[in-house]
Amino acid sequence: MKIYTKTGDKATTSLFTGKRVPKHHIRIESYGSVDELNSYLGLVRDQNMAGHHKEILAQIQNKLFTVGAILATEPTKDNRLKIARIHEEDITLLEKEMDMMNDSLPEMTHFILPGGHTTVSYCHIARTVCRRAERMISLLHENEPVPSGVLRYVNRLSDYLFVLARKLAMELQAKEVKWIPEKTDK
Repeated sequence: MKIYTKTGDKATTSLFTGKRVPKHHIRIESYGSVDELNSYLGLVRDQNMAGHHKEILAQIQNKLFTVGAILATEPTKDNRLKIARIHEEDITLLEKEMDMMNDSLPEMTHFILPGGHTTVSYCHIARTVCRRAERMISLLHENEPVPSGVLRYVNRLSDYLFVLARKLAMELQAKEVKWIPEKTDK
């Protein structure tokens, strides 16, 4: 199979069902952002961290392929997808992981500036890409229905990535820098 097909040379691409849409279509933007997020999660997973974090990230990456496939399929044709969907237990896993990590973290009293360690910074980048994907999926949902499990999963995932960044900062002994707003001159 060749990687290049030349079918996108006129600025269109195919959905899973074969329907051609412009490459800037909100559906393409949605699953493209999910794909970008998945790539950043690969970068995060390649860092030096506890094996448990790597295992959870690998599970998340797998679920993001599912999310991408769902987003690449027109809602009226989703019966053609012969893959598992996003289930409540997928969302619950993220919540349980967050709760476990939060139990060992100091209370958060301020916003935190991203940074302190390369691994933490990569995690924050992934978090912001996840938020963008969520915004794109939300916009898509205004025009065509998106399964609620997808919306909830991506929302919870950005929260998970924030907590993971804090947990990694603690494990790597990186200092969390609080954002302290400057006082106004007026």
